[in-house]
Amino acid sequence: MRIARFTTGEDPMYGIVQEKDGQDMVYGITGDPLYTDIRPTGKVLPLEDVRLLAPVIPRSKVVCVGRNYAAHAAELGNEVPEQALFFLKPNTTVVGPGDPVVIPAYSQEVSLEAELAVVIKRMAKDVAAEDVADVILGYTCANDLTARDSQRAEDQWFRAKAFDTSCPIGPWIETDLEASSVSISSSVDGEIAQDGSTADMIRSVADLVAEISSVVTLLPGDLILTGTPAGVRTVDAGSTIDISIEGIGTLSNPVVRR
Repeated sequence: MRIARFTTGEDPMYGIVQEKDGQDMVYGITGDPLYTDIRPTGKVLPLEDVRLLAPVIPRSKVVCVGRNYAAHAAELGNEVPEQALFFLKPNTTVVGPGDPVVIPAYSQEVSLEAELAVVIKRMAKDVAAEDVADVILGYTCANDLTARDSQRAEDQWFRAKAFDTSCPIGPWIETDLEASSVSISSSVDGEIAQDGSTADMIRSVADLVAEISSVVTLLPGDLILTGTPAGVRTVDAGSTIDISIEGIGTLSNPVVRR
């Protein structure tokens, strides 16, 4: 099931995206699927007639995982960490499909990072790896944009990772995905940058969620970004980034500088 958050120019609402007679349609549902049962409103619209929004706005946090693909760690001259490397993005980094990524004034070197994002559906603390499926609503595409020059200049990654618009997600949440081995790629203006598979992750989704939940309490709507494959590259104002994950879809965002 694909859960989207969208608008037609009025208040945002949620819907289920399904194909009907060869066309993708959005079937409106009541409330927020994180907190209420999914019930149809009777509103049905062609997907092309709505504006998709970020499918979830985290209530508290986006937890990111660094260097979870060995080839990506190597391309930046880093070793694979013995202990999982975690960092946070605030919810002000989150934007949706089609929203502009704004390069911060202090950076001349912003890179894309295609990532599989996990959407948490209920409060979770000290979850065992074998029970992780019970706390996951689904998955979406994410882009962990990074100001590389700031990342190299400082031990802390706040300026590098936490700037506004640095975490596009979408186009929707896919609830039925076997995430252990799906293709994940990125491109800039149609030119392929990354082309990998989640099968190459050093730590699995289950292991990551379990370990993160031993550190912090995860809340409904929290996101976990699971790392990026090799092939990261810088992006310039005027370009468009596409992040594609098999079984989910494609997230597209233009890049601007203001």
